[in-house]
Amino acid sequence: MVWTARSSLLGSLGRLGLASIIALSALAGTSVQARTSVDDPTPVVESALPAEAQHTLRLVRSGGPFPYAKDGTVFGNRERLLPRRERGYYREYTVRTPGVRHRGARRIVCGGSPPTRPETCYYTQDHYASFKRIAS
Repeated sequence: MVWTARSSLLGSLGRLGLASIIALSALAGTSVQARTSVDDPTPVVESALPAEAQHTLRLVRSGGPFPYAKDGTVFGNRERLLPRRERGYYREYTVRTPGVRHRGARRIVCGGSPPTRPETCYYTQDHYASFKRIAS
């Protein structure tokens, strides 16, 4: 490339523009919603859950039948929001969402064995972005 006054000026303007964008971004700030781990001190009482979640818990305790093939499968805890346990400890169950034709975002995740008598269960209404421990 041949350097000319014009190419030098364009390069300087490009760097100035980039620096301005970075500076404005820093001043403007951003809003990021943090994930909620289950360390949140306020558990949810089962009776305060949506009726569909209460129904799902009854299905878990009775061993089904479950409405979706994926219900009762191992939940991997890839988000790492639940306490760390060995693989296979957690199982997930769909909580129906009225007006939605697919599985939706709501789930109950239970841990412990046997699956019909879990040690602990968690509710998520936002597809694993946050969890609330269900108080028994």
